[in-house]
Amino acid sequence: MTTTKALVLFSGGQDSTVCLGWALDRFDRVETIGFDYGQRHRVELEARAEVLKRISGLKAVWRGRLADDHTVELPELGRISETSLTRDAEIIMTASGLPSTFVPGRNLIFLTYAAAVAYRRGITSLIGGMCETDYSGYPDCRNVALDSMEQALGLGMERVFKIETPMMFLSKAGTWKLAHQLGSHALVELIIEHTHTCYMGDRSKRFSWGYGCGDCPACDLRAKGYEEWRADAN
Repeated sequence: MTTTKALVLFSGGQDSTVCLGWALDRFDRVETIGFDYGQRHRVELEARAEVLKRISGLKAVWRGRLADDHTVELPELGRISETSLTRDAEIIMTASGLPSTFVPGRNLIFLTYAAAVAYRRGITSLIGGMCETDYSGYPDCRNVALDSMEQALGLGMERVFKIETPMMFLSKAGTWKLAHQLGSHALVELIIEHTHTCYMGDRSKRFSWGYGCGDCPACDLRAKGYEEWRADAN
């Protein structure tokens, strides 16, 4: 019997945690990869370790499927990007129409490194939490960009890779709903208590949807999605 394998781009945030649960439901062996690129919200690196420690205990089948974690250091990405996600600067909308939190090429670079690791590990499925519905407008989160990246990786490595994005067309409320479908109340609570999304790296304030500053775009999306999901669920 062939063992199905996947590599999840796992940051320690809400979306990538839901992706991890999604992959654990579908693949026999699931590995994870994270990136340290000088992000302002470095606390997410601590969050990812905590989530990885806890998520396998939510389902017996998940415990047997969660495998190796890989971390890649990319300090030059933070240095050359000079965005408000990689330095202490105000989050604003820039003249290009993109928020100043946009790190040019970030997802494309992440996927290239992930594919390189996957190539060595005999993995062809790359799982990411990119979404073009409720998102910050980043062009490298769009389905068309990822379809193109999938083709480029295949051509450049002469191996067929499949980039799977389970939340590409979901609203943030839909992401909360999917989390509940995958792991019931336990996964939702894990996301609330232990994942990190806030761009400011603030874990001093706890809200019904989790920890954060409560004001940045990431917190705003997460909060609105949670409130909408809870309203629909009641």
